[in-house]
Amino acid sequence: MEASGEEPRPGIPPISVFLSYSREDRPRALTVIKMLEAEGFSVWWDGLLEGGSAFAKTTETALETADAVVVLWSARSVQSHWVRDEATRGRDRGCMVPVSIDGTEPPLGFRQIHYINLAKWHGKANAPEIAELAKAVRTAAASPDTQPGSFGPRPPARQPSRRGLLLGGGAAIVAVGGGLLAWTSGLFDKDDTATSVAVLPFANLSGDPAQTYFSDGLASEIRTVLARDGLMQIAGQASSNMFRDQAKDAKAIADALGVSYLLEGNVQKAGDLVKIATNLTDGNTGLSKWAQSFERPLADIFAVQAEIAAAVASALSVVIDTKGPDREKDTGGTKNVAAFDVFLRGRELFELHIDEASEREALAKFDTAIKIDPDYAAARAARSRALVVIANQYGNAAERSRLYDDAVAEAEKATRIAPRFAAGFNALGYAQFYGRLDVKGARQPFERAYALATSDVDVFSRYAIYSARTGRFPEAMQAMDRASRLDPLNASIFRSLGNIHYANRQYEAAISAGERALQINPKRNSVHGDIGDANFMLGRLDKARQEYETEKNSLISLTGLAIIDNREGKQASAQSHLDQLMAEHGDNAFYQKAQVLAQWGKGDDAFAALAEAKKLRDAGLVYLLNDPLLDPLRKDARFRSLLLEMGLI
Repeated sequence: MEASGEEPRPGIPPISVFLSYSREDRPRALTVIKMLEAEGFSVWWDGLLEGGSAFAKTTETALETADAVVVLWSARSVQSHWVRDEATRGRDRGCMVPVSIDGTEPPLGFRQIHYINLAKWHGKANAPEIAELAKAVRTAAASPDTQPGSFGPRPPARQPSRRGLLLGGGAAIVAVGGGLLAWTSGLFDKDDTATSVAVLPFANLSGDPAQTYFSDGLASEIRTVLARDGLMQIAGQASSNMFRDQAKDAKAIADALGVSYLLEGNVQKAGDLVKIATNLTDGNTGLSKWAQSFERPLADIFAVQAEIAAAVASALSVVIDTKGPDREKDTGGTKNVAAFDVFLRGRELFELHIDEASEREALAKFDTAIKIDPDYAAARAARSRALVVIANQYGNAAERSRLYDDAVAEAEKATRIAPRFAAGFNALGYAQFYGRLDVKGARQPFERAYALATSDVDVFSRYAIYSARTGRFPEAMQAMDRASRLDPLNASIFRSLGNIHYANRQYEAAISAGERALQINPKRNSVHGDIGDANFMLGRLDKARQEYETEKNSLISLTGLAIIDNREGKQASAQSHLDQLMAEHGDNAFYQKAQVLAQWGKGDDAFAALAEAKKLRDAGLVYLLNDPLLDPLRKDARFRSLLLEMGLI
């Protein structure tokens, strides 16, 4: 076997590698070991243990002294506690090299480092994957906390790298990986996303604007089917929809979205017939790669969706299962056209977020879809989310508890019907966290949703917010990076990013993210208030006041103005703002009242407001752990007790 690595220099020991893998993967591991040794590395693996050796001690010594720790991730090894423990040590020492031998993504906590995919490697010594692996091992071994050579002592751990600071929230800039850097530098490397696709809004050619829900819904469903394949990256809906009816050429749109291909189409629905024309365009050349038209009975709409997705995947040399018996378990879908149609109508209403009437009308649509098809998991997940929103924003104290409980029950049904449907688990985590205020109970469904999702921006961003609110900022930033890569023109992504930075006391970064959100969507609700909060914490009262006065969400603006007026000695005006806050929002504003009273220095009154908020299940309480406005209360034993009761510590 011909090696492509460098010859070891005389007198210098070879780079030592600790190989972590699952016993079930030994045949594949042996192939990797042989290749690493051919590259000139000294490889330690458990097959080298001599009879009678103290297994744990010998393994620990090898792990602690290796120049690089190569971890072979697979469907089996991600379940192994031994492999996770060894990977954790390699990561903490700064010398881990993650490798996927079957295409399985590393588990949570290990995705912040780019992994090498050997799923399609056929054992050739000169394969580019092997060159990449060898380079990664040498890079890891050259880190400041490793000394290439023999298995020997290590110097003290190095200070966190710039990337580590970014992931841990230690840098006052909005960046982690390529995704969040993109909005400042415009750098999306399409060479790394050869199978990335943006599904643009399908044009509605029916002549009836009211039918737009159907053309948009069809594009969304195709996006969902394509996203089932982990080898494809599917751009988020919000960013894709930014180019509705715009006259930009394909290359410009692909560059803006950071994708290699665009899927466009138009839909004409007439009675029981539907006509669909689709076109897949190469974003690098602007040339069509595949095009096809369909004219089918409406009852065949699901088959058409599958055909389009399969054709797109085939054009990109990817194989996806669009007809298997478990399709609905992955997508939460239905085979009933009537249920599908009414669900799309409800989703369109829900995504508009107009007012209480539209939210309740969307809920009624989801109810109808479920009545038609009780096994429609996507409709049940959507109904759960609608119930939580209605309870949070419009529900009175008497109905709120019932709505939250219904939301949890509905999401649980969705997960039972479709046990691999990420949005179902996401809805369950959302209902547990914001509804029941069950912080610990929400973790498992949020984690499950995050593990299942491949291109679901909502799953990534909600997981990020949950992680931040529970103090896990590295996980939050990692999830936001995934979301921003897929949806770089989504204002809500940057609003969430700003909230995460604010909770982590990175106020300048929070302002930058908020300003980016407003650049994308100047009308985005609540962002001016977010920027006002960050400016207030920086002591820029004039700027904060300007932002609060611009903010249209009075729950945020009145809270901020009450705090600022008191800080500037305008007690009468401050009290007037607080009175107006409670008059407008009633039971939904006790958490904000606590924020105001804490900043006023009225601790006992603030704790009374928090107690009332807890009794009413005020969703604002999920901010408790790291809300800067409550800092005046943190040294009080009552605050720690409340955090314990909430499961936040």
